[in-house]
Amino acid sequence: MSRIGKLPITIPENVDVSYSESALTVKGKFGTLQTIIPETIEVENDNGIITVSIENNTRNLRSLHGLYRTLINNMVIGVSEQFQVTLLLKGVGYRAAVQTNELVLNLGYSHPVKLDIPENISVEVVKNTTIILKSCDKELLGLFAANIRAWREPEPYKGKGILYQGEQIIRKAGKSAK
Repeated sequence: MSRIGKLPITIPENVDVSYSESALTVKGKFGTLQTIIPETIEVENDNGIITVSIENNTRNLRSLHGLYRTLINNMVIGVSEQFQVTLLLKGVGYRAAVQTNELVLNLGYSHPVKLDIPENISVEVVKNTTIILKSCDKELLGLFAANIRAWREPEPYKGKGILYQGEQIIRKAGKSAK
C-alpha cells in the first residue's frame, strides 16, 4: 500500500464533494473542479473524511493510489483556500502589466510578449516587477507560471530573468582577467 494513499483527507465545512460513476466533483468557495477516477480506485466519503483505496495490490495500482489521493487533496485545498505562485522579474527594463485578459511582459525583446490569461487564474501585478498568480487548480496554475517563466529563464552570470519567489540562482564567475 502507498503511504501517501493511506492518509485520510479531511473535508472543510464549506466544501462539497460528490462522487458518481468514476467522476469526482469538488465545489467550494473559489470554484468547482472535476476529475475522472479509474475504476480500480475506490473513493469513500464518510462524514467529511475521504479515503482512497485500491482493489488489488499491483505495482501500477500502488503508484496510482498515492497519485489520486494527492490529486483529490489538491482539489479540496484549491477550492477552499486557493493556490498562489509569485514570480519576480529581475533585469533592467523588465516589467509586466495586465490589460483586460492579457498579461503583457517587456523582457528585453524588440516586442512586448502578450500571454492570454486562462479563465480560472487571477493575475495581479505589484510594482511592475512582481506577478502574483492565484487559482484553485494547482496543475493549471503551475503550467501557466512555467509558460511565463519560459520566456526568460534565470541565467547564472547576472541573475537576470523570471524567478519564482524564494528561488536561489547559483551564480557563476565570468571571465577572469589576467
